[in-house]
Amino acid sequence: MTGSIALAVGQSERPRSASRRRLGVAAFVMAPSIMFFSHCALADENGVSFWVPGFFGSLAATPQQPGWSLANIYYHTSVSAGADVARAREFSLGRVPANLTVNANLNLSVNATGNLGFVIPTYVFETPVLGGQASVSLIGAYGVVGTSLAGTLSGVLTGPFGNSVPFARSDTISDTTWGFGDLIPQFALRWNAGVHNYMTYITGDIPVGAYQSDRLSNIGIGHGAIDAGGGYTYFNPQTGHEFSGVLGFTYNTKNTTTQYQSGVDMHFDWGASQFLSKQVMVGLVGYVYKELGCDSGSGDRVGCFQSQVVGVGPQVGFLFPVGDMQGYLNLKAYGEFAAENRPRGWNTWVTFAISPPTPGAPPTTKPIVRKY
Repeated sequence: MTGSIALAVGQSERPRSASRRRLGVAAFVMAPSIMFFSHCALADENGVSFWVPGFFGSLAATPQQPGWSLANIYYHTSVSAGADVARAREFSLGRVPANLTVNANLNLSVNATGNLGFVIPTYVFETPVLGGQASVSLIGAYGVVGTSLAGTLSGVLTGPFGNSVPFARSDTISDTTWGFGDLIPQFALRWNAGVHNYMTYITGDIPVGAYQSDRLSNIGIGHGAIDAGGGYTYFNPQTGHEFSGVLGFTYNTKNTTTQYQSGVDMHFDWGASQFLSKQVMVGLVGYVYKELGCDSGSGDRVGCFQSQVVGVGPQVGFLFPVGDMQGYLNLKAYGEFAAENRPRGWNTWVTFAISPPTPGAPPTTKPIVRKY
């Protein structure tokens, strides 16, 4: 965004506003707050979290163009985990006898893949709310998730008279689930102050997706959740520099089927980018996810089971016209590390979104003019 965003001689204040609003489509796509996933994500109960790390990214707090927008996301993930997560799945499936003391060193592993689609209609209000720009979204998901578990479960069974009996069993189980996920409504407010942008949001999970507690793979999470947080974006159109960070917390309700309640989760998503022109940006994205509170409930047989994971990777984005609308395409990927009580692996995102063009300026590839 260097020279193409510089103020053209003789331009009025209107192009400055148009520049900021047109970039709203990028903010809409690069930072959609979709807080949903499946049992292949793994954190909290069975390692499964409501929040999907990485949904917020660059330009997260940048105001958007008023009106309707639509984003479509393809998400692919491949993860694996060792004994701790695999043991948790064995407990939840009822495959571990209640009187079994399981050995600390288990030869168990779990692997999962997911191919999901997200559809996100969003309406941005023109009338200010608390001095900021309000928006509402409804996130829906669909797709397929496959999970496999293999290895040896061993331990000691306690008999009715206190006697001990050695126990060992080899397991190789797998399944695949197709269907629709939970519904996720969201409300957000954004404020702009020159190169500084601020946001706050609240969202939650309506557990209506495909879920069965005795399956390895699920697309719904089986319980409700409330998530809220705030974020900041620095964006200087004259230099093309951008950085965004969003911090949020999740409160999970009890899964009434399993009588298991996951602890409070903390997540921080970030993105840093450089606009090479008005149409093209490149950068890095990342996240930190950590469960702050211990799991609880009568269905919790694995103890505190606090989860965490860190991810980082590259991103690239393109702005272009789509008829009378503004289009945006974003590709990003994350490699994970520092995982505890949660599988780690990699995930990729391909996002396409359309939004209204700036009033009086149909979407083109001409330079955006903006000044402060």
